[in-house]
Amino acid sequence: MTTQDSTPTPDGTTPGAAHGATPPTSAPPWTRYVAIGDSFSEGLWDPYPYDDGTPAPAGTESDAKQRGWTDRLAGALSARRTAAGQEPLEYANLAIRGRLLRHILAEQVDVALAMRPDLVSFVGGGNDILRPQADIDVLSAQLEQGVAKIRATGADVLLGTGFKAGAGLSWTRGRVGQFNANIWTVARKHGAHVVDLWGLDPLFDLRMWSDDRIHLTPEGHRRVADAALVGLGLEPDDAEYAAQLDPLPPQAFVERARANAQWARTHVVPWVQRRIRHTSSGDGRAPKWADPTAWPRG
Repeated sequence: MTTQDSTPTPDGTTPGAAHGATPPTSAPPWTRYVAIGDSFSEGLWDPYPYDDGTPAPAGTESDAKQRGWTDRLAGALSARRTAAGQEPLEYANLAIRGRLLRHILAEQVDVALAMRPDLVSFVGGGNDILRPQADIDVLSAQLEQGVAKIRATGADVLLGTGFKAGAGLSWTRGRVGQFNANIWTVARKHGAHVVDLWGLDPLFDLRMWSDDRIHLTPEGHRRVADAALVGLGLEPDDAEYAAQLDPLPPQAFVERARANAQWARTHVVPWVQRRIRHTSSGDGRAPKWADPTAWPRG
């Protein structure tokens, strides 16, 4: 367990996020990391190569094993441990796409704690917020219940704020902002770390997002992994992780409308159909890394 102060400061940062952060040459204190959550932590649209070494299509939801920011974070933590002469980090990922917050609590928390981790990333609630009747106070209470249960074991917790949604999902910003305020409160109350996705300006660039506008591209996952290192009080691998991209040229109204219509047909309609049928994209899926393993996997 880490002994550093992980309570967010009044300006909304975590100690070590800007000044005095643990440098990459130091061994992170955690030995076993388990990720829980939904598709955001499962890592969609960031595929590993196929088993035969053939590159999977970048930025697509291919049938290859998905990587994502949690795998990348585990890799960074493990590399720093081994560079400092420590044993590699052990890592498991129980996150499954489509899971609501109550499902994460019911299906993943106890399984994760049975692995005796000293670090758990717990990011969820996004699927709930997309539903019309979402109650942010209820979601926040559910989140706090999970954080308190994990922290009671002595394990550190890494939470993630919701991101500032762009075109097509901007209507969620009010809900996400309220949920984020509660996340910071829960983090302060229970001594959790936070990766500030709302404040990560590059995520407001559509080039960081896949075609569905909900899941990150590989570049987006890479930057979130660095933001997670900062949230843990460590130096990022890339000091420019928070730098914005050069702006795109303005898009004509007709082109923008055509792109929005294509997005609605391809991604919104299937999502609505699943809600009507009471099904989920994660139905029948198992965790991609169900057991703690020295990382990276051999």
